Amino acid sequence: MSDPVFVRLGSRPTPYSDTVRARLDHDADRIVARYSPPEQPDSQMARSALLPLLHLVQAEEGYVSPTGIGFCADRLGLTGAEVAAVSTFYSMYRREPTRDYLVGVCTNTLCAVMGGDAIYDALREHVSGDDAHITLTHVECNAACDYAPVVMVNWEFFDNQTPESARSVVDALRSGEEVVPTRGASLCTFRETERILAGFPDERLGAVQAGGRPGDPTLAGLLVAREQGMRAPEAAAPTDSGSAPLGSEDAAASESAKDKPAPAPTESVPPEKGH
Repeated sequence: MSDPVFVRLGSRPTPYSDTVRARLDHDADRIVARYSPPEQPDSQMARSALLPLLHLVQAEEGYVSPTGIGFCADRLGLTGAEVAAVSTFYSMYRREPTRDYLVGVCTNTLCAVMGGDAIYDALREHVSGDDAHITLTHVECNAACDYAPVVMVNWEFFDNQTPESARSVVDALRSGEEVVPTRGASLCTFRETERILAGFPDERLGAVQAGGRPGDPTLAGLLVAREQGMRAPEAAAPTDSGSAPLGSEDAAASESAKDKPAPAPTESVPPEKGH
């Protein structure tokens, strides 16, 4: 019999130092307690804490590292594969180290048409790969299409941008100036932002304000509808089964077909009435 052959599949993650681990455990205890009752700390409900825990480890290292994945798995009784599957599904969890400011340009359809591609190309020339403060990336739609094109810095909105204004934002961040997004409080660093997203207090001045209202672009369609006297059609009254009442023809067709088998996959389905 030949000697066994061992194949090394990957290096073991470097564990956190005792000091870092103690600090993360303290914060993780507070996070997990929100989802799991104290008398059942190991219940299935505790797994709901995974998303904020991933933000917590991202606040520590600037991305979700193999060490961070192991920490989350250990705290919640999950496998590393289960944690990695979640962390790679959501785009807010970074797979590579991120610098102080994550500058994301939306290049989804509307922002791209309105100039997002041009902004991204301009910033790609303006920001080198080894920039000490800026990490540049694409971002997916962040539901601010009425202010397109949109740039996000550490998940804060910069609306109605141009290549020139986006370069000015980057230059201000590099120089250490206070930078205020279109909506919200002054920017903090990426790691500080991640700690806030993990559920810890946001102590920036003006970060939590009441009385906000949507902007004019957001309300434009509603205002036009009111001016034109437009209204949504009234919903039909539901029956006991929760469906809208059927007309006589529909009811008769439904009654005649209720005991018939469904069409086989190779049979054509008859067109709907009126088509």
